[in-house]
Amino acid sequence: MGQLFEAGAVACSDDGSPVEDAELTRRAFEYCLMFDKPLLSHSEVTSLTKGGVMHEGMVSLLLGLRGMPVAAEDVMVAQDITLAEITGGRLHVMHVSTEGAVSAIRRAKQRSIRVTAEVTPHHLTLTDEMLKSFDSNFKMSPPLRSREHVEACIEGLRDGTIDVIASDHAPHAAEKKMRELDQAPFGVIGLETTLSVIITKLIRPGILDWATAIEKMSLNPAKILNIPKGTLQIGADADITIIDPEINWTVNVAGFHSKSKNSPYLGWEFFGKTNAVFVAGKRRL
Repeated sequence: MGQLFEAGAVACSDDGSPVEDAELTRRAFEYCLMFDKPLLSHSEVTSLTKGGVMHEGMVSLLLGLRGMPVAAEDVMVAQDITLAEITGGRLHVMHVSTEGAVSAIRRAKQRSIRVTAEVTPHHLTLTDEMLKSFDSNFKMSPPLRSREHVEACIEGLRDGTIDVIASDHAPHAAEKKMRELDQAPFGVIGLETTLSVIITKLIRPGILDWATAIEKMSLNPAKILNIPKGTLQIGADADITIIDPEINWTVNVAGFHSKSKNSPYLGWEFFGKTNAVFVAGKRRL
């Protein structure tokens, strides 16, 4: 890990393969602490979710699909918070999806434990009801939850418990996503719709203002990773996105730049779209 950080790595993560060995996680916190780097956690107790397809609840019961309980996330978040507290390490909880996780993170921040968190656009706008279509574009990990969990995530974003909105972009080939629901891989793409989802579902209804939304998508991620990004200050890298907040458009795979088309928002109408992207001062889009 030390060599990775010296080579330029900005954090360590277990995304996709959550570490359930508490001793190993504790050591990871201690090593990261030596370099003041965060540990990014995919919070899931896999023994509780093995074979699961979707959120465990009434919908999974009605559909006859094996569920993934909220406890799988809540237990791991609680464990990681405890380990961050005893080591003094920096914990970043990725793709928060449960009311229990939001509450645990809120309490940890009140106790000045070094924890930050993120939520995805799909966990702010979609519910497990979407799986009634048996469309694998609604299959993701953590799974889409019931309405009360969505509301808890929105409130956590609003009150500052959740620091970041992350796209959680997970591309998969169309032939893999076309398999039966229990065989299709978890994950959806989000890079090309994240901004529009936030504008349409959070900014326009008044849940977040523009400054806060941009902070959660740009400045806060840069602060957590301790990289000189997310600002237009003099001397900063000229990474700039030009936005038209009023344009109305419909999500269509034909217009995607991504090679993958596994979006849960196909056919949705949104407001706001990127007009241009500059990276290091050069236009890329």
